Amino acid sequence: MKGLIAEFKSFLFQASLITLAVAVVMGTVTAALIKALVADILTPIIALIFGKANFASLTFTINHSHFLYGDLVNVALTFFFTAVAIFFFVVKPYELFQKDDTSVRSCPECTSSISAKATRCPFCTAAVTAAGV
Repeated sequence: MKGLIAEFKSFLFQASLITLAVAVVMGTVTAALIKALVADILTPIIALIFGKANFASLTFTINHSHFLYGDLVNVALTFFFTAVAIFFFVVKPYELFQKDDTSVRSCPECTSSISAKATRCPFCTAAVTAAGV
């Protein structure tokens, strides 16, 4: 029984499980933030331009068939503005803060990460030229 509890404890504190839990929480919070940005900032801008913030009431009828295309317009605009918000407020800032690590490179033979100064890959032992040489 003690071995099972120790094994379960080991499972709970694995780095990948903790990382996944943090990613899920951060993803949920980021989704709420993006949703608020779209609903509270970008949708009122649409209302300024088009005079309506909600297009759900837009419909047309052909041969007694009633088409509710306004809801599709709402969803499409929400998708578009969510994509714009994610691109400009998540992707671009991430790219700015991500630094290019020149101390590591890929082995041309086995594609393992090796030191930029290495002359031989420690994984496949292939001879490689040092970076900058």
